[in-house]
Amino acid sequence: MKAGRENDMGSNPVNSTTDGKSWADNKGERLYNGIVLPEEWPPKNIDPCSTEPMAAPYLESRPAVVQIDVGRQLFVDDFLVEANGLKRVFHKPVKYAGNPVLKAETDLEINAPNCSAAVPKSGGVWWDPSEKIFKMWYEAGWLHAICYATSGDGLKWERPSLDVSPGTNQILPLELGADSMTVVPDWDAKDTSQRYTMRFQPDTAHRRDDMGLCMTSHDGIHWMNHTVTGPVGDRSTHFYNPFRKKWVQSVRSYFRGRSRNYWESDDFLAGAKRDVGESVMWVAADRDDLPDPEIGDTPQLYNIDAVAYESLMLGIFEIHRGPDNEICANLGLPKITELNFAYSRDGFHWHRPDRRAQIPAERRDVWDRGYVQSVGGLCTVRGDKLWFYYTGFQGNTNKRTKDESINSGMYDCGATGVAFLRRDGFASMDADGNGGVLLTRPVTFSGKHLFVNADIPKGQLRVSVLNEDGIPIAPFTMGNSIPFVGNSTLEFMRWKDGADLSALSGKAVRFRFELTNGSLYAFWVSRDESGRSDGYVAGGGFGFTGMTDTVGRASLDALDVRRLSGSHL
Repeated sequence: MKAGRENDMGSNPVNSTTDGKSWADNKGERLYNGIVLPEEWPPKNIDPCSTEPMAAPYLESRPAVVQIDVGRQLFVDDFLVEANGLKRVFHKPVKYAGNPVLKAETDLEINAPNCSAAVPKSGGVWWDPSEKIFKMWYEAGWLHAICYATSGDGLKWERPSLDVSPGTNQILPLELGADSMTVVPDWDAKDTSQRYTMRFQPDTAHRRDDMGLCMTSHDGIHWMNHTVTGPVGDRSTHFYNPFRKKWVQSVRSYFRGRSRNYWESDDFLAGAKRDVGESVMWVAADRDDLPDPEIGDTPQLYNIDAVAYESLMLGIFEIHRGPDNEICANLGLPKITELNFAYSRDGFHWHRPDRRAQIPAERRDVWDRGYVQSVGGLCTVRGDKLWFYYTGFQGNTNKRTKDESINSGMYDCGATGVAFLRRDGFASMDADGNGGVLLTRPVTFSGKHLFVNADIPKGQLRVSVLNEDGIPIAPFTMGNSIPFVGNSTLEFMRWKDGADLSALSGKAVRFRFELTNGSLYAFWVSRDESGRSDGYVAGGGFGFTGMTDTVGRASLDALDVRRLSGSHL
């Protein structure tokens, strides 16, 4: 574990916009958290030659008061922190011992004599709140077929027989030529024919002037509204930013090795028609992405997938460490790509304080030896845990080729696994036996009840509420705080006289947390005693009824019911 470098924004302009104005003087769109954007958006001030870490201007020019009505408030940065006597520690998911959960078994997936695979790549894993099942969109066979699977528990995946290609679970015709795709649902879509969105990239043999294809579906199986995009690089993806109600195209570019351009639109299909020339330079690997000590190549940014999680956008940067494709083809082994967490509070600027591989390539003869990739939706919320689905390749040294091809062993034996992380568990604020204090910056809320996610087995957590000047507000004083001892991802914090926080609604206040021997992961003010956060739940999960957490403790109860019924989770 390590604490990352905080507030090191590099030499890219931190407090200035494209026209050189101070970020503090922004007069554009006001976001849910109090951040005000520049009038010109998205920014166009990315230096393609700079290898400095990307600037996150909202961490330097923070709003005077932070609005916290949306979602659990995480400690991945200092956006909410005024004074901190605790130690920030970043955490990594743990891979499931039973991986892979999906591997090549059907004729489509085995794809003989070519390379076998059962991999979403970016694809998607999402909980359908109406059908109450998990759904996966994945590639069967390398550059072969796009297929669909469902699961009741997220571990055992069923391949339904569909009418698109009778007797198979295929959802697109083979003649389209699959390279990659991303599926993102829109549960609130007014037009039911657009409940599911797909960005599809044909493989090189089927690509027309590097065009992509966007389409929509009412059921995730039958696809319509085929819309040709402007020319884009392979492995381009898309995601939805619900905080701003924007569809974002993450476009493969090459301004510093493999990199990414950005464009956004209000409407998915209308945005797909726009020329890629309207996109802006966005992100690439930087100086803090260190070369692999054995391979030695300069890292590149292979892909970004992103999703709304609680009060921020959660991203996964797929970092390419090498070797070159030609070397991998010669060896019959996959290239090394690994997954790194990133966080954004404005949807464009990414903060990456911990550069370790959160989901690494194993680099040995196992199913996820290399070519580790994230999945659209990034993670599902499963009671006390987040489940991160990912793709890995073992390779096949019996299929060595002189150059990259569909038969190269570097792309053989692809499968899908999952890794687990505590809910909100990206970063914790820790205290030892001597204890420590964390004071928030001024915040406003409209809820009534304070909740925390904390693990305090031998110490205690207490909290008080202060006004903007730091004066305790009765009865929410430290002396009245009922200490919490234990381990809970959803814990109701109370004061001795039982008063709720409704009298403070709309007022700027600070929270002061005193902690000994434990870890604090998140806090939030809920509108009721269920502990609902009204934040976003990534790919969803048991008990949730849509994109946001409106149920609180009921999501934990839903998982407990499944456990009692004998479901294997």
